[in-house]
Amino acid sequence: MANDWDIIIEPRKKLFSLDLGEVWRYRDLLVMYVKRDIVTMYKQTILGPLWYVIQPLFTTIMFMFVFGGIAGIPTDGLPQPLFYMAGIVCWNYFSECLTKCSETFNANQHIFGKVYFPRLVVPFSITISSMLKMAIQFILFIVIYIFYIFKGYTPNITWYILLVPILIIMLAGLGLGFGLIISSMTTKYRDLRFLVSFGVQLWMYITPVIYPLSILKDNYPKYVWAIVVNPLTSIIETFKIAFLGQGTFEWTYLLYSLVFTIVVMFFGMLTFNKVQRSFMDVI
Repeated sequence: MANDWDIIIEPRKKLFSLDLGEVWRYRDLLVMYVKRDIVTMYKQTILGPLWYVIQPLFTTIMFMFVFGGIAGIPTDGLPQPLFYMAGIVCWNYFSECLTKCSETFNANQHIFGKVYFPRLVVPFSITISSMLKMAIQFILFIVIYIFYIFKGYTPNITWYILLVPILIIMLAGLGLGFGLIISSMTTKYRDLRFLVSFGVQLWMYITPVIYPLSILKDNYPKYVWAIVVNPLTSIIETFKIAFLGQGTFEWTYLLYSLVFTIVVMFFGMLTFNKVQRSFMDVI
């Protein structure tokens, strides 16, 4: 009688074989990792999930004081808390996905060396669990939004709000893709780990989080391209124009970001799958 095997372990023969079907077969493990990330993130802390709210709130206050007050950077005529929170919600999700995914191999080597399962489960769980934090911060954004409505602010929600789910997926894809690439590289070049946090901080300043893209177009038109080539630019600008009615939107910019996201995700998973075969011998 022929044996029906549930899992057959065999060598990969194709360079572009990602085998996402295997990740789907381990979806129960993926759910478990998501729950673990949510429960353990602020376990044994005094304030717990309140840190989800405290961090963006204090960041917004600091931006208002430094960039809106001292530097006097305009916010397209929008209330400063709404302008900064819109950018912070998007940026925090991307940066958290990138930072945590970039530590996949180093942070889980003790597990990877003992038991087999699709390694992509770990970074996928990070992008999903981080959405909870983004959802809480988005609720904070809505609360501030409602507060300004009661103060007389006229809401200007546009039809671009229909693109918000796509924008969130693009943020997740960029964070996941870059995180996988960096994680694959740090197995051999350990010093790259120290550049990630520093590089992410610098990246924020070439992303329209604390300033609108329109101010660059008006005052520094020759250097706008340096900001536009950043795939996060069109995502955050579209998010702002969706909820606040102010921002710079062009379909070509958003299409460029979408294509960039797909390429980075594919290259990141390809590199990750290639490195995972032998990373235990290197790390």
